[in-house]
Amino acid sequence: MDKLGEYSLLYDFYGELLTDKQRQIYEEVKFKDLSLSEAAEIFGVSRQGVHDTVRRVEEALDQYEETLGLVRQFRAVKEKTERIREICGKINALLGETDEIAEILKLTEEIEEL
Repeated sequence: MDKLGEYSLLYDFYGELLTDKQRQIYEEVKFKDLSLSEAAEIFGVSRQGVHDTVRRVEEALDQYEETLGLVRQFRAVKEKTERIREICGKINALLGETDEIAEILKLTEEIEEL
């Protein structure tokens, strides 16, 4: 995953832990692709202030992940549920579809929705 994609995922998990101003600046620069100068004008701060805010937000997101590990856990669950689907597919190929396999796949979907 590229750097923007990685920080987008971290932001999805931890964005609410940031201040309103940090969220607004970060969203404008990273997700709406405003330049630092454009964001500085909108928020009435210096270009350097916008740059520092973006850097601090990314440092905070990294720290939240290091401390809480929610994205790491999310990825682990996704990998395990994908593996369960693969195994169920192999069992279906050998035995045909069973109610038990259908139930396992349904539970896997429910786990992913959590």
